[in-house]
This record gives sequence, C-alpha cells and structure tokens, in this order.
Amino acid sequence: MANSNSQGFVITASWETKPGEESVVADLLRSFLPQAQQEPGVRQFQIHQNTAKPQEFLFYEVFAEEAAFTRHQQTEHFKKLILEQSLPRLAKRERSQFHFI
Repeated sequence: MANSNSQGFVITASWETKPGEESVVADLLRSFLPQAQQEPGVRQFQIHQNTAKPQEFLFYEVFAEEAAFTRHQQTEHFKKLILEQSLPRLAKRERSQFHFI
C-alpha cells in the first residue's frame, strides 16, 4: 500500500465574493497565482473563475506534503493578497483537504 503522503496533499477551495467584488478579487488572484505556483513543495496550483457566475472561484492545489501547505500559508504573498485583501471581500469561503489514494 502506497503512503499517501508520498503522493501529495490536496486542497480544494471555493470562494464567493460579496456583490461587486469579483473583479477586484480576480485581479488579486492574478497577482497571487504565479507566486504561489513558484513556492517550494507546490506541485500544482490552479484558480478558476465560474463563467456563468463570476463571483465564484474554485481553487485546486496540490502540495508535496502537508508541511508545504503550512509553509504556503506563511508566505508574504498569501498574507498580503489573500488574508489582508481578498478574504474581507468574500461572502463565503469553503476549504477541503485530501490525500491521494
């Protein structure tokens, strides 16, 4: 049986912005994404915006291990662009954590 930690740690997140905030959040995420993709331990990091409901965003993140996800949350770009600037513009935020099977 393979060790799930050797294959990765996956995060999915869905965001819904407050009315009228979707353009600002999209711009913040465009700045954030290339920085997140370059972090050590990041295998894949994608952010999607719903074409029918532009206030909805979907994140799919694959980290080498859970510790890489923990480090990700401590980066300056996460603190500045996500915690300080994006989250206050959200009406809803959900996150789930997965391991490969």
